[in-house]
Amino acid sequence: MQQRKLGASGPMVSAIGLGAMSFGGIFGPTNEGESLACLDAMLETGITFIDTANIYGLGISEAILGKWLTSRKPQVTLATKASFIADPDRRIDNSEGHLRAELEKSLKRLGRDHVELFYIHRREHARPLEEVIGTLSRLIAEGKIGGYGLSEVAPYTIRAAHALHPVTAVQNEYSLWTRAPELGVIQACRALGIAFIPFSPLARGMLGDTPIPRPEDGFRGTNPRFTEPNFSANLAKLAPFRAFAAERGWSTPATALAWILQQGDHLIPIPGTRHARNLRQWTEAPKIRFTPDDWAKIDRLLPPGWAEGDRYGDHQLLAIERYC
Repeated sequence: MQQRKLGASGPMVSAIGLGAMSFGGIFGPTNEGESLACLDAMLETGITFIDTANIYGLGISEAILGKWLTSRKPQVTLATKASFIADPDRRIDNSEGHLRAELEKSLKRLGRDHVELFYIHRREHARPLEEVIGTLSRLIAEGKIGGYGLSEVAPYTIRAAHALHPVTAVQNEYSLWTRAPELGVIQACRALGIAFIPFSPLARGMLGDTPIPRPEDGFRGTNPRFTEPNFSANLAKLAPFRAFAAERGWSTPATALAWILQQGDHLIPIPGTRHARNLRQWTEAPKIRFTPDDWAKIDRLLPPGWAEGDRYGDHQLLAIERYC
């Protein structure tokens, strides 16, 4: 597996990471054994960068990772996040007290005394950015975290935060069906030496080799791109892309990840799965090289803005920064 640098002063990590959101049952029922087998397969393929969060299954994802880390003692780089308050009102808290308390809980579940990367999962806009970055810089100085990250933010927040203390990584949704980061985030990260971490790079399961049935899980079941008529329209538009990949002997997920990797060497996508068989389909991605004709055909098949439906419903937009 190729390696990429996690920010200007961060460690070298695998060019593709693993998103551990589904370990917490976000996208349907899961079990510990399945997740542990996926982590073992991850290590076999050379993936060394794992992304989780305290909110994923309300600690379940981190607890599974902690069990695996204690058992296997692998050399991996960990990222986790905090900010969401999972009460009936769903709100964001970037206060020092909350971030510190949640980080300590995460470290206990993970069996670690530090993590290499700690994100604010969303920005609390009522709280001064200077206060939040001050908290994160103190956590770095104390050795609790190696660096800090921002998630679902706009270029102006990236620049403002970086001026206060260098940002290690920015995590926003980016894939062949979500292209907004091309309008400023990717460029800002490149200019400032920040790693850009695309999440949902496989379009929440849509960019697999096999068309998925319409999901009914809590997140996708009410997401505009997965409700009808949008869902069927998006499936139909993806069929020629699957054929394009198959004609060249590539898996659909590997082709989609290769497209992201070739947008810049500061991009480190974190596809998510809890199935070892899915993970193994990704590994050829760093080896794929597109010809000019390949690039032109992908642009014809899936031009910017091709996906039908918003990427989030109004009920899913809590604290997300929109800038275009």
